[in-house]
Amino acid sequence: MPKIIENLREKLLEEAKKQIKENGYAKTTIRSIAKGCDVGTGTVYNYFPSKDMLIASFMSGDWKKCVENMKASETDDPKAMLRLVCESLESFIENHDYLLSDKDAGTSFSSAYSTYHGHMRKQVAQIIMPMCEKNGRPDPFVSEFIAESILIWTVNGKSFEEQYEVLKLLFD
Repeated sequence: MPKIIENLREKLLEEAKKQIKENGYAKTTIRSIAKGCDVGTGTVYNYFPSKDMLIASFMSGDWKKCVENMKASETDDPKAMLRLVCESLESFIENHDYLLSDKDAGTSFSSAYSTYHGHMRKQVAQIIMPMCEKNGRPDPFVSEFIAESILIWTVNGKSFEEQYEVLKLLFD
């Protein structure tokens, strides 16, 4: 009789995160993840068609939480709202630094990077758009520009205060 493991999908995701943190992208395999969860390799493939899809699943889940956190701001103050967006992105980046800085993972995901980056920018821009409209900047270009700036600057370690020195010019 096959063994039933509760929450196996979540366990596979957690095991993948753990192994990538400890061993890196290249040394983490579907087989090693299966072994870490004490299941057969085929069982993992029942949930995820590839290692990259497994990684995309946990990154996507974490990104959704990040977006929900960004949406939590109920303020009309542009600085406070943009600070929350920036801090949420910083947290997401910090929580995934082990993967984002892995050269092997970067090589594997390089072809999909521009697509994912575009989706992220659009989601952040949608969150920022109401604030732009309230502050007399209803042009979608402005929210996209701000979203792109925050994404790039945050990834590159620019502090919120440095970012806001430039962004506040849009609201003066």
